Amino acid sequence: MNKKSKVVRYNKWGYIFLLPFIAVFLVFQLIPLVSTIYNSFFLHMEDGLTVVGPTFIGLKNYSTIISNGDLPKYFTNTMIMWFMGFVPQILLSLLLGAWFTDPSLKLKFQRFFKTVIYLPNLIMASAFAMLFFTLFSDMGPINDILKNLGVIKESYQFMSHVWSVRGLVATMNCLMWFGNTTILLMAGMLGIDPALFEAAQVDGATATQIFYKITLPLLKPILIYVMITSLIGGLQMFDVPQILTNKTGDPMRTSMTLIMYLNKNLSVGSRNYGFAGALSVFMFILTGILSLIVFKVTGKDDKDGR
Repeated sequence: MNKKSKVVRYNKWGYIFLLPFIAVFLVFQLIPLVSTIYNSFFLHMEDGLTVVGPTFIGLKNYSTIISNGDLPKYFTNTMIMWFMGFVPQILLSLLLGAWFTDPSLKLKFQRFFKTVIYLPNLIMASAFAMLFFTLFSDMGPINDILKNLGVIKESYQFMSHVWSVRGLVATMNCLMWFGNTTILLMAGMLGIDPALFEAAQVDGATATQIFYKITLPLLKPILIYVMITSLIGGLQMFDVPQILTNKTGDPMRTSMTLIMYLNKNLSVGSRNYGFAGALSVFMFILTGILSLIVFKVTGKDDKDGR
């Protein structure tokens, strides 16, 4: 048996190990994607026991989404709440990652603190939303504490003000995900050659200069990955605002996200499959465009062409 045939024989095992992934991808991703795109061209509704369609209507579902003006509004809501949560999340994760990976600080109980900051990621978003709904309700403990401290005289209605609701959603997303982001950034920091830091210290560089001139540039691939995955997760924001606002997106639908809008068209008793399919296609396109923009903006080549 020649060398080439032996390589081919070994290569077949790679394809065999890929078969489970290919099967899962086809069944749970590719086929539903194609089916969603196909159904978006049809009028197919269920209103109680009444079923309308499916009837081919071409691009009418898409034109309805564009003309009713809801998509830009809910997209803006989603991006505002994602940005409000992502900025403090990435700053906090960078700070904690720098602390935990700096051997000169000699921090004690690192394993304990790493476990603690990751724990919120393990809590169900629904439980987190219910907790914050109870804490910040009109008769909740936060209002009681503020009144006892003399900060306010009457209960502040957190759920009735636009920016307080958005702030609560952003805070919950930050608390739930900063632990996961910290772990990712720590992995990137630990992968940096310690000799670079030692050489910089010998040259008289301060800790701040080392962080901005060495750590951050070498973390760029991880930061791009974190930003893109966080953006995709932000576009899929659903459970926290859904539970916190009791499905309404109030006040005045300023906390209604794209997925909440999609779910509204697939609610029990009144399902609009064609419209929801078209909305899903719009979200798929938006996700691809935004991810590409982030990659292009943050992934520019250096001056030497690298």
